[in-house]
Amino acid sequence: MYIDIGINLTNKQFAGEYDEVIDRAISAGVEQILLTGTSVRSSKEALALAKEYPETLFATAGIHPHDAKTMNTESIKILATLLKEKKVVAVGECGLDFDRDFSPRPVQESCFHAQLSLAEEVQKPLFLHERAAFDRFIAILKEHSSLPEGVVHCFTGQLKETKTYLEMGYYIGFTGAITDMRRFAALEEVVRYVPLDRMLIETDAPFMLPKNIPAHLLNPRDKRRNEPAFLPYVAQSIAHFKKITLKEVAEATSKNAKALFLDEE
Repeated sequence: MYIDIGINLTNKQFAGEYDEVIDRAISAGVEQILLTGTSVRSSKEALALAKEYPETLFATAGIHPHDAKTMNTESIKILATLLKEKKVVAVGECGLDFDRDFSPRPVQESCFHAQLSLAEEVQKPLFLHERAAFDRFIAILKEHSSLPEGVVHCFTGQLKETKTYLEMGYYIGFTGAITDMRRFAALEEVVRYVPLDRMLIETDAPFMLPKNIPAHLLNPRDKRRNEPAFLPYVAQSIAHFKKITLKEVAEATSKNAKALFLDEE
């Protein structure tokens, strides 16, 4: 059994297909799924969906750096209210993205600081995003002295960055990026380095489609659309790189997800 720690089920690509997507995930052995909140609106929607599927879904609440420009004086108050809900298990997705700069960098930093302060207050784990902003990202994290644990999700960085995150006590989240040897060949070394007890797996669906999925399994209307049923293909690559069994990957990453997000050992 697997736990997918990050999918964007509120994305319009899944509209009207929630039952089918969740059924396929369960059939593939994905027993629990975290829905990523990337804005105030999507965080509310993620919670509503999690309540509709209480045995399978959980949610996060946060503002993605792309959406930092939408933050206003009420945003953090609303996130704080959402985080009082038991089904909301993490603060984020939050962080910095200097790759696309969809929000101005000073606005991203302000939004990140605000959510880190909220995490210190509520002591729920962090769901972190970083692209092309490693130095500022680390500097801002170090300005907060009582942060809870967290995961650097959808990791696509280098081994040096990995070592820093592990030293700071964070988990590393791996997606289908690890199957893309053209764009992310360096991730093979990273996967081999990261200990199983600091590793989490996710699809980040509908994005980050694994390259090792048989063509006949792809969505016939959109062959680039990822979904949580494809999570085992991420695990397969980890098993291959680390020369261990698929069962070992599934058991370890599920245990880690339960310990971090669901208060279960």
